[in-house]
Amino acid sequence: MDQFYSGKSTLVTGHTGFKGAWLSHLLKRLGARVSGFALPPADKPSLFDLAGVAEGMSSTIGDVRNLAALHAVFKEQQPEIVLHLAAQALVRKSYREPVDTFSTNVMGTVNVLEAARACPSVRAVVIVTSDKCYENREWVWGYREDEAMGGFDPYSASKGCAELVAAAYRRSFFKGGAAVASARAGNVIGGGDWAEDRLIPDILRGILGGETIEIRNPRATRPWQHVLEPLSGYLLLAQRLFEGGQSFAEGWNFGPADADSVPVGEVARRLVETLGRGTLELWDAPPEGALHEAHALKLDCSKARSRLGWRPRLDFEGTLKLTAEWYRSTIEDPSTAKAMLDSQIDAYLRLPG
Repeated sequence: MDQFYSGKSTLVTGHTGFKGAWLSHLLKRLGARVSGFALPPADKPSLFDLAGVAEGMSSTIGDVRNLAALHAVFKEQQPEIVLHLAAQALVRKSYREPVDTFSTNVMGTVNVLEAARACPSVRAVVIVTSDKCYENREWVWGYREDEAMGGFDPYSASKGCAELVAAAYRRSFFKGGAAVASARAGNVIGGGDWAEDRLIPDILRGILGGETIEIRNPRATRPWQHVLEPLSGYLLLAQRLFEGGQSFAEGWNFGPADADSVPVGEVARRLVETLGRGTLELWDAPPEGALHEAHALKLDCSKARSRLGWRPRLDFEGTLKLTAEWYRSTIEDPSTAKAMLDSQIDAYLRLPG
């Protein structure tokens, strides 16, 4: 992967978000010619701004629901590889804004695929969805790529719909030429995430504000992984699509080992303990009228291991360590954000994989 991306024209949608900023910076480190298309950063502070991610890449501010704007950036940048991360990515927000969630996550995906099929330079497209695209039956084993799509809440359903869109476009319009795949990751954590209603940012805001941190669903189990883990999977998948074409054009899971599916309350306790700051209040049960949240969810990633040669490089301990180190450094000195990205990417790439 290190040499493959050198000089490749690569377009990232959602490059101003948490995962998109990490991905864009990683691609620049790999020597790619990176362009991005996204709304302005939603979070304050934002990783994109703190780490100066726009430097050394072409950054276009726009909405994936605007097909004409997407056509224009594809025409200008002539990408060979497209990584579609732009999304309304929050479950609880999807209850408040279901129309925005569906229009962004479903029609935004349609528009990206429309722009890609009209652009002759495109060789590989990775549509990033979520582990929540699956019909969650609350069972103890991981979901495989051929499980039914579903979704209790608008966010999860919109990601299931995005998977169906990707499959329909692949079968209808991408039988030859560009290859289209989808990628589903677990609960991603890491430095620089300040989104609302997410566990790690909520803990950090509570610590900084000197407030008791309420954990609403402490027994829920999630597949925790460092942000660089799924990103490495997306990049390896895009490379296989570019080199091997349609034989890799399907859905793929990129999640942690089963042992790294840890209860929410345990993650919160360990992070507060590692940072040496913060007071937790764990609810025994969600309050009456609380929004539905899945209790158990994990992915079976055996296909990615066997066919792509991808596997997690970090366990839960390593993931928590990198996350805590990033926040500890940047809280003390925000100007270290870019240096922390660089040092953690370097450390990750040195790990056996």
